[in-house]
Order: sequence, then structure tokens, then C-alpha cells
Amino acid sequence: MFNPDQEETVSNVWFITGAGRGIGAAIARSALEAGHRVVATGRKARDLEATFAGHGESVLCLPLDVAREPQSVDAVARAVDRFGRIDVVVNNAGYGQLGLFEEVASTAIDEQFQTNVFGLMHVTRAVLPHMRSQRSGHIFNLASIGGFMGFESSSIYCATKFAVEGFSESLALEVARFGIHVTVVEPGFFRTDFLDATSVRYGDKRIVDYDDPQGAARVDYEAYNHRQPGDPAKLGRALVQMAAMAKPPLRFTAGSDALAYARQAFDRRQVEIAEHAALSVSTDFAAG
Repeated sequence: MFNPDQEETVSNVWFITGAGRGIGAAIARSALEAGHRVVATGRKARDLEATFAGHGESVLCLPLDVAREPQSVDAVARAVDRFGRIDVVVNNAGYGQLGLFEEVASTAIDEQFQTNVFGLMHVTRAVLPHMRSQRSGHIFNLASIGGFMGFESSSIYCATKFAVEGFSESLALEVARFGIHVTVVEPGFFRTDFLDATSVRYGDKRIVDYDDPQGAARVDYEAYNHRQPGDPAKLGRALVQMAAMAKPPLRFTAGSDALAYARQAFDRRQVEIAEHAALSVSTDFAAG
């Protein structure tokens, strides 16, 4: 059994997107504290260098906009050139497009999927040949509680996180034969700047017929900002612990609030399945 207090004997190479702040930065710090080497990527390389100053040769800071596939290919190549391998990938880069579906422009929806879904896929596609060659690796894909249940005024964000869940579960089946693990991380509300204006966006239209639920939701989110129960540093340490497991989980629900939401969501699903079970089986061809 892995002991989180036991000193690591193997230094792995972690490739982390969105590492300049928030959960990404916390994961990077935890990996470094455990004696690993880190490729910290983000859209602003100078911010990364300031964040990880003092870690010397253990950190490689690279500019990366995950929505641009050639940048992912280049960053992975530079990481392998520097450290010789990549053992752990953390697909963390993303942001929240909130607001009612009808009030969010189609261009904003495209941008949300380009970062939260296609960007994650770009990085994964770039790194998989190296992990296959190694016959080992671990990919952490950051989803959300919004990846297993919907929230009002979050339809687009939740759609991207549901996509991450489906992609990750299927990918795990494809790459297990190469000794590569995939874990979907489903955080609840963590005390980062995710709800700040720098990380979250809202719809740019206004439809009076909705009686302003988006406005109410926005007030609620802003009031909750920086009061969230989740500790990013502890989440970072949890990922380091899971990366050392011989059999890591396919899904990791992070935070007491996330556990409560998951239990409620899956209890409702079970009730609904049971209530309509007879109608479900009635759609089969008749036996015989």
C-alpha cells in the first residue's frame, strides 16, 4: 500500500497543462515536493517561470495554448527532448463558460469546446505515442461534478465535462493494454480563482422570458467565490498519491461536496431506472 509519508524513490516526469495558477499550479507543486520533475505549461510562460522560480532544473516551463494542436505537439516534443520521457499527464487547462444556453453565442460555445475538450485531446494525442513506447504512463483528465450532473446556467460547461468523462472512460479501455492508466478527476468547488472574471465567462445576450435565472446564478457564484471548501494543495497531493498506485481509480470524486452531489445524482438515476424498467425492456423484440 502506498504511504503518502514515505519518500519517493523514483523521479517521474509530470506534464501539466494550465499550471500557472489554481489547481494546476497546486498539482505541480505537489509533484515537485514529492521529488518529481515537472513540465509546467500555460498560455503565459513568464507567469510560469515566476511561479516556479527556485526549482531549477526540476521544472521546464513551456508556453502552450491547448486549443492549438501544433503547440501541444511542440510542447510534448520539447518535454521529451529535455527529460527523455513523460510519465504523468495532467490535462487541467480549461475555463468555465456559464450562462443560459440561449444566451451564449455559438462562437463562445466553439471556444469552450476547443479548450476544454479538443485541447485535452490534442495533448493526449501528442503524448500517447511516447507512453505506448514506454509501455507505461498515467493520464489525469480534469472533469468536474458538472461531468456527471447538470447545473442551471452551466449547460455548455457541463457539456464539455460530460464529453471529458465519456472520452476518458473509452480511452482507458483502449490504452490499458500498454500499461497506461486513465483517471478522470471530478472536483467539487475548490478555492481557486475559477469563479473570477479571469476564468469564468457568461452569456452575452439577455432573454427576458427566462425571468433572470442567469443573473441569480451569477450572484450566487460570485458570493461563493473564494469561500469554496476544497483545498487545491490537498488535491495535488491526492493526485501524487494516485499516480503511485498500481491500480489507480478510473474516477476520483474530489471533495466532500462532490461526494454529496455524486450520491444525490446517482441515487436519482437509480430511482428513475427502476421506475421505468418495464417500459425499457418493452422495446426489445418479442422472445422466441
